[in-house]
Amino acid sequence: MKPKNWFESLNCAIEGILHTAKTQRHMKAHFFVAALAFFLGLFLDISRMEFIILSLSITLVLFAEMINTAIEETINLIHEEYHPLAKIVKDAAAGGVLIASFGAIVMGYWILSKPLFSYVETGITAVKRAPEFVTIISLVVVILVVVIMKSHFGKGTPLHGGMPSGHAAVSFAVWTSVALITVDPFISILTLLLAVMVSHSRLLLGIHRTREVFLGGLLGFLTTLLFFQLFT
Repeated sequence: MKPKNWFESLNCAIEGILHTAKTQRHMKAHFFVAALAFFLGLFLDISRMEFIILSLSITLVLFAEMINTAIEETINLIHEEYHPLAKIVKDAAAGGVLIASFGAIVMGYWILSKPLFSYVETGITAVKRAPEFVTIISLVVVILVVVIMKSHFGKGTPLHGGMPSGHAAVSFAVWTSVALITVDPFISILTLLLAVMVSHSRLLLGIHRTREVFLGGLLGFLTTLLFFQLFT
């Protein structure tokens, strides 16, 4: 039915956009990337001309996807069964979307990469200067390595038994972090004693063997030391 006024025409256009977004998974990805690009453009405070170029590139991709969908639906209406000419038409329309997407990627990279990389570099520098972040990251890595090694050897669970001792690894990782952050001999000795006591308790309970505890402690110590050497 032909729209009676401008408002109905607008509703039809919006319905077409919604239909494309619902039925075409690529359109959903385009919308997501477009929203992300606009957010980064505003967040990174790019120039007005750069924002206009970025907007035009995004609009071209969305327009191409809409036309591609319209062509596909038209071909499906005419030829429900496979036809080689119908395939060529669909492939050509999809090729148009690909070209527009490639151009938008180039434009987005050209406009956003420099300010974005500057923020990333600043963030990395801040993390390097923050020992608490390095401590958290190193502890997470130690736990992940313990789980992976236990899975490899096929013995014990992440919290009970197996090679290496997770408790020894974490306790010695904490001791290493405290020793490197505080640089206080007394506090370092106290935390070392705690790490040794935690590790020794695994032997007394019969959960681990000496080799498993030793390798766990060595893993926690070396991993944490490595992270502090690289990022502080």
